[in-house]
Amino acid sequence: MNGLQEAIFREYDIRGIADSELPNQAVQAISAAAAAVFVREKKQTIVVGRDGRPSSQRIRDVVTETLASYGLTVIDIGVVPTPVVYFAVFHHDLDGAMVITASHNPGEYNGLKVMVGKAALYGDAIRELYRLACAGNFAPLKSGRVEIRDIIPAYLEYVQTNVTLKKPLRVVIDAGNGTAGLTAGELYRRLGAEVTELFCQLDGTFPNHHPDPTQPDNLKDIIAKVHETKADLGIAFDGDADRIGAVDGLGRILWGDQLMVIFARDILLRHPGATVISEVKASEVLYSEIRRLGGVPIMWKAGHSLIKQKIFQENALLAGEVSGHIFFHDKWFGFDDAVYAGARLLEVLSRKKETLAEIRDSIPPAFNTPELRVDASDEAKFRIVAAVQEHFRSRYPVNEIDGARITFPHGWALVRASNTQPALVVRFEADSRENLDQIRRTVEEALTAIRKAIGV
Repeated sequence: MNGLQEAIFREYDIRGIADSELPNQAVQAISAAAAAVFVREKKQTIVVGRDGRPSSQRIRDVVTETLASYGLTVIDIGVVPTPVVYFAVFHHDLDGAMVITASHNPGEYNGLKVMVGKAALYGDAIRELYRLACAGNFAPLKSGRVEIRDIIPAYLEYVQTNVTLKKPLRVVIDAGNGTAGLTAGELYRRLGAEVTELFCQLDGTFPNHHPDPTQPDNLKDIIAKVHETKADLGIAFDGDADRIGAVDGLGRILWGDQLMVIFARDILLRHPGATVISEVKASEVLYSEIRRLGGVPIMWKAGHSLIKQKIFQENALLAGEVSGHIFFHDKWFGFDDAVYAGARLLEVLSRKKETLAEIRDSIPPAFNTPELRVDASDEAKFRIVAAVQEHFRSRYPVNEIDGARITFPHGWALVRASNTQPALVVRFEADSRENLDQIRRTVEEALTAIRKAIGV
């Protein structure tokens, strides 16, 4: 037996508790399945990078040895932010990658992200890895090799030539003891910023706070330090540095769709008519701003892998999610990189007289809820969403690209099935607190009636 558990094969990656769900035999089977796909797709040179979790070295040893045993050339770039792995693939035109990380999960977790060519595997392609790993249907054994390479210097140099600050800025960064600490401080100093670092020492047990900048509790330290140092802004990162969080000089949080407004304004000024992509959870303010600026907004399905695919399909220059995955295809490669996004935010601010706080105040206000999760089994959640679509489509406009995004006269509501949990994802937005409460009541009452009617 190889110890494989189907539950760890998720929509966008493979992730579970390292010791019990990713023992060596399971990692070997997954790596052999990935090797079979690489060989089938005629991919030869594969990058492997890892985060700083206690289990990552062990998993790295199994991954690199297994890939090499199927004749592949493995480029081991060590402990790096996940986007540095992507950079290696794109910048050096390599054939694929495996990233050993569990992103913002607690330290006892670990996982694997897989790229074939320049595309991240997700959905059915992840499930195929499970089937291949269970079946033992691997490629023929042959001798490959493992090379050790340091890619961080090339990454820092590339970004330094790509981004220019017109004036120095004071910034606090919080890596949450994740891998952003390996690159962010040095990069921003090279660009000319005055940097105060929080929790930039690599520690995969995350002793100071959970490395997830979408949770306000995890931003308390950076907000306090921004106040203390009178910094212009703070930039926070998740565990593997592909999601960004930000706070202005007054200590107020900017969410991913608010950062997208700032980036869209900058890009559309230089590239009139450009396409900008976001997701069904994003504020209507973002889409209205893109249209106001003459851009082409596309609302797409939630999920960073889906957004990443869409940016290339549409040849868009910018894409992003509320969760802080930001994708630049303007001066960049189109993948999500929080450290790079932070550099671009510094670049935008360095060109302006206004502070980030003043720019934040210029974004039209909206009243909204955070992303809410409502328990529903994997079978029931899709039935509920279908019933919600049917219930509201005769009453209001409903975007059904990913669940039901219902447009009301003074706001909108979203009900969709989670990609990663047995749950519904629900969010509400309106132009006033009163209208927000009314929209929420309307939808929650409908949800209660629907669940009762279909017996879930």
